[in-house]
Parts: sequence; C-alpha cells; structure tokens
Amino acid sequence: MASVTWLQPTNSTISSSRFKPHPTTPNPNPHHLFLKTQPFSSFNPTPPNPFRTSAVNNPSTNRRYTRSSPPQPTRPRSKPVFKTHPTNYPTRNEPNVGDPSLKDVDLMGLCKEGKVEEALEYMGNGVSADYGVFCALVELCDGLKFGRKIEQYLKLTPFGRDIKLNVKLIEMYAKCGSTRDARKVFDRMPERDLRVWHSMINAYAANGEGSEGVVLFERMRSEGLKPDKESVAVVLAACTSVGAVEEGVRYFESMEDEYGIVPEIEHYVGVVDVLGKSGHLNEAVEFVERMPFEPTAEVWEDLRDLARIHGDLELEDRAEELLVSVDPSKASGDKMLLPPRKKYSEINMLEERNKVSEYRCIDIYGESYEQSKGLRGQMREAGYVPDTRYVLHDIDQEAKEQALQYHSERLAIAYGLISTPARQTLRIIKNLRICGDCHNAIKIMSKIVGRELIVRDNKRFHHFKNGKCSCGDYW
Repeated sequence: MASVTWLQPTNSTISSSRFKPHPTTPNPNPHHLFLKTQPFSSFNPTPPNPFRTSAVNNPSTNRRYTRSSPPQPTRPRSKPVFKTHPTNYPTRNEPNVGDPSLKDVDLMGLCKEGKVEEALEYMGNGVSADYGVFCALVELCDGLKFGRKIEQYLKLTPFGRDIKLNVKLIEMYAKCGSTRDARKVFDRMPERDLRVWHSMINAYAANGEGSEGVVLFERMRSEGLKPDKESVAVVLAACTSVGAVEEGVRYFESMEDEYGIVPEIEHYVGVVDVLGKSGHLNEAVEFVERMPFEPTAEVWEDLRDLARIHGDLELEDRAEELLVSVDPSKASGDKMLLPPRKKYSEINMLEERNKVSEYRCIDIYGESYEQSKGLRGQMREAGYVPDTRYVLHDIDQEAKEQALQYHSERLAIAYGLISTPARQTLRIIKNLRICGDCHNAIKIMSKIVGRELIVRDNKRFHHFKNGKCSCGDYW
C-alpha cells in the first residue's frame, strides 16, 4: 500500500490519500509510482488551486514483468515554473501614473490653504514635492506626527541635506517641544554652518535646556567657528533660560575684546533678561544706566515686565513712566481694549494620540478630576505640600487646597494618564503662566507615574521628568 501526502498552505491543513494497486501476483519488486506536479502559470501568493503533489495509478506500472522484460523507466519529475509580474506601486518621488487624478494635484495650493495632512496624504500616494513645497510644509507644521512624516519624505529627495530646510526642521521640532528630534537632525548633518548651530542653541533655550545650549556653543567655538552677533544673542538666551548669570555677563563682556563684535540693542536686552529673570533687578537697573546710549523703549518695556513678574511695583511704575516718555504710544490710555474675557479663560491643550483636546475648568466631577484626586495621596507621601498662596479667594484652608486640584493643567494631565498607554510622553499647552504649586505638583507626578510631562505655558517649555524640571525651578 502506498501513501502520498500533500500540503495545502492556504489553510495550513495536511491531507492523506491511500490506495491499493490492482490485485496481481505477488512480486518482490515494489510498484513504480509517477509523481506529477501542477506548476503555476504565474506567481500568485494565494493560488486558486492548492499546491499539492499527487500520485497517479498508471496501468503501465501494474503490469507484471519478468527478468526478460525489465521495468519501464519512470518519467522524470516536472519542476514548477514561477513567473513574477512587475508591481504597479509608485515610488516615493514618482506619481502613480495609473491614477489620472494624481497628475493634477497642486501641493503648493494645499499648503497655502493650510491642508498639511491632505498634502502629506498625496505625497504618500506617490505625488512628488518640490523644494518650495517642503519649505511650506515645514513652516506650517505644528505637530510631531506630521513633522516626522515630512522629515521621512525629505530624506528620500535630492535636497534632503539642504541646510535651509534642515534649519527649518530643527526650528519646527523646537516649536513642538522635542529637542531630541531636533538634535537628531543636527547630528546627522554632514556640514553645519552658523545658522545650524544657532537654530539648535535656540531650540535648547526655548525648551528650558539652556545648559545644553551653552555646552553646544562652546563646542562650536572648539571646532573653529567664529561667533558672530547672532551667536552671542542665542547664547545669552540660553543663559537666561537657566539663570546662568555669570556666564551670560562673561559672554557679553568678551564680545568686543575676543570677537570684535560691537554690542547692539538686542545684546543689551539679552543681558537685562539674564539679570532680571534671575531676580537681580537692581543689577539690571544699574546695567541699563551704564549703557553707552539712551535706552530704547524695548529696554524699558523689558525691565517693566521683569519688575511685574517679581512683584517690584515701584520699579514697574518707574519703568512704565520712562517707557511712555520714550514711546508715548505705549501709554495705557492709547492701548487697544482687550476683547472681553470668556467665561472660562484658562485653557489647556493636551496632545495625545496625535489629536488635541481642549480642557476648561468646568467639570470638576469628571474622570479627570477623580484621577487627579486619586494621585493626591501618593503625592503627599512623596512630599507634596499644597502652597495655598496661589489661591487668592477668601476661603478657608481646606477649600483652598481643593481649589488647587481644579487647575486645568492638572486635569489635562490626569486625563492623559487614563487615556494613553503607560510611559507615553504627554504634552500640555497652557495659555496662562503655570503657578508655583502646580509646578511642584507636576514634578512629583512625573516621578510617581514614570512619564515625561511637557508643559508649555505662555512663557516657556517645562520638561518634567523623574521629579525634576528642565527650568531648574526658574521661570
């Protein structure tokens, strides 16, 4: 009895068929079987008939033979022949000629209308983009999902190493709060001019990582690049973001002696920022008084804002008077009236799962509030103490502590924790300055939940990670 087995790959089953030859006189020699294959006419990942090998009961193999009549030779096996057909998939920079609707796509027109997602969709289908389209896309993009896709397409083009485009990429990632992606673009560039270095240092300064910006500036000098006036301006911004007063003053004083650069108004304003934002308001005033020319409106306006931040009302009023004397249009009476406030003006935008959700302090009994309330016990065990100085209502202590839980950034973070996978970075955009109590609370939250929490208020980026903030508690 012979047994032949064939495989059927479509459903992963094995079938077996058994048969008996015609009854004959016993013969010591085995029967001969012809094995026959069914080749494919063309390659098909899922052929209509299952691939199998079958046995044919040929009458000629059942004939008896004697020593005088040798057995018939077996027929040679036939090998399956595979044929492949070229695919019709379009390449990344070659339009799909099979789809006539793609020939008339105007990517630049879509960019002018602000339809970034639609333009990227067409590019994914094979519509090629020129240099101008990439410039427009990078300038319009304000989300990491689309930004990374633009970078991916840009790498496949001949101008993937263009300095101007890569500078725009770094600025785009900085605007999205991802210095990590910006640094990847910076590191892979084979050639870097001063524009590239400036954009990366600015990215660190804008995201509260000024110490990294100062290190990069020193590396730029060590590689033989001579700083220009913009180099000093960006390194002063980096010093301002981390309160590096000594370094900022030193860079300013070395401008003329070391690099032969005559300080301009932007450099004087930069030093005022370095001194004032770190709380050295008296030193900032003395610096302004020693300026070799009359302070401009920009200087007095900056000093007024710094005094307002630190609560120095006397200096604020003085700076306001000097500002109006230099530029009367800055007077309060001549300012345009602000639009009426909305009922709930504190808004957070939580970017999660590639979409943006808006949060207002109205629903205090929802899931977000319950999650925030649930973290309260762990936060107290980790050392959190509510700072009720930031609650200005005339209510008792317990009510003040409860009011702090309703701040919109906390609700946005709580919602992100219950609606996104573990360990995923959360990005919060807030239209008001973050209060000191929320700043301390979010530092502790980042340590408890083991996530990086990025909060952008109306002043700067705050990267909270492992119980620490990139601003070093200075903002």
